[in-house]
Amino acid sequence: MQNKNIVEFNNLSKEKIEFLNLIKRGTNEIISIKELDEKLSKKDKLIVKFGADPTAPDIHLGHSVPFEKLKIFQERGHEIVFIIGDFTAMIGDPSGRSILRTALSKDEVMKNAETYTKQVFKILDKNKTKIFYNSEWLHKLGTSGILELASKYTVARMLERDDFQKRYKSNTPISIIEFLYPLIQGYDSVVLKSDIEIGGNDQKFNLLVGRELQKDYGLEPQVILTVPLLEGLDGEKKMSKSYGNYIGISEEPKEIFGKIMSISDELMIKYYEVLTTENLEKIKKEHPKLAKENLAQKLITKYYSSEIARNAREEFNKIFKMKEIPENIEIIEIDKTKSNNSLQELLFDLKLVSSKNEARRMIEQGAVKINQEKILDIKTNIEIKDNDIIQVGKRKFAKIKIKTK
Repeated sequence: MQNKNIVEFNNLSKEKIEFLNLIKRGTNEIISIKELDEKLSKKDKLIVKFGADPTAPDIHLGHSVPFEKLKIFQERGHEIVFIIGDFTAMIGDPSGRSILRTALSKDEVMKNAETYTKQVFKILDKNKTKIFYNSEWLHKLGTSGILELASKYTVARMLERDDFQKRYKSNTPISIIEFLYPLIQGYDSVVLKSDIEIGGNDQKFNLLVGRELQKDYGLEPQVILTVPLLEGLDGEKKMSKSYGNYIGISEEPKEIFGKIMSISDELMIKYYEVLTTENLEKIKKEHPKLAKENLAQKLITKYYSSEIARNAREEFNKIFKMKEIPENIEIIEIDKTKSNNSLQELLFDLKLVSSKNEARRMIEQGAVKINQEKILDIKTNIEIKDNDIIQVGKRKFAKIKIKTK
């Protein structure tokens, strides 16, 4: 984390010092502080760039960390430029990879980009954000342009990158196109003449390449601001859908609320630090449970509305404090023939679990109830009837409607 004292900044107003404190909050690194000071002193409106390859359609809280930082810049009148890496996504970013990354098709990229941008505007102001697809200028480069770009960096400099170095030493293949990826991403900064680029700390090498390329093209180098990779619900691994430890910003509000309530007290403070601008000292003095409820309500308000957030909080308290069944349980219709299926299969068919193995685990852990009665034996034969209420874990409910025809 960047902990240098704010007095490094010269001749700035109290308002700008407060702004810089917000920018520095929760960041891993700023390269360089002095250059940021100079840019803010020279220009009232900086071009702040963030690029993302839409390799998946869903955004979780981990993805949202740089967007929260962009929002701070946006609210102070700076120009936010969001790059959709439709060209680079078809190459595949090698950052942090131990194997060659699978590239996506154009159709996959564009489909993901559509849902991705909709979610981004739950945080950023759509009317004040410029969106570009980097294929707009990268397709125009052509072979000669790519070769010129490739001449800017040596293989030795590329192998300074930690993940490339590890793969090279272990004789794991590295394709030439992976060497090109940082250069092509960096060229975005040349085209846009960006003043600042924000990215995860795993993107530091790519961001530095963009900075160097700007110098090569006679431009003032961008300031780099890196943010941490947010840990997921387990508090250990980075948040990822593949790890099952994520909180999606488009999930059902009650799911978001319940997941926030399940995190550790220590992780809650970090979430407050990187996802909000709340006073951390004040938060640390609150009861952790109350602080988590407030955090969940703030995030759901941002992604949905204040009313929906209040309802999610009330429902959570109703279920967990009063041990009541929620009022608005989703009604799911099933064929009569499925009512005699194994409970494992039924839970999977109802989408209350992601797999039959998860269904087995939940049953064995005593986390499955039918009409408030725990089911502890996976072999138990149960005939599901009309209006039965199935509960999985603390937050998932379904009311059964049997189709008769």
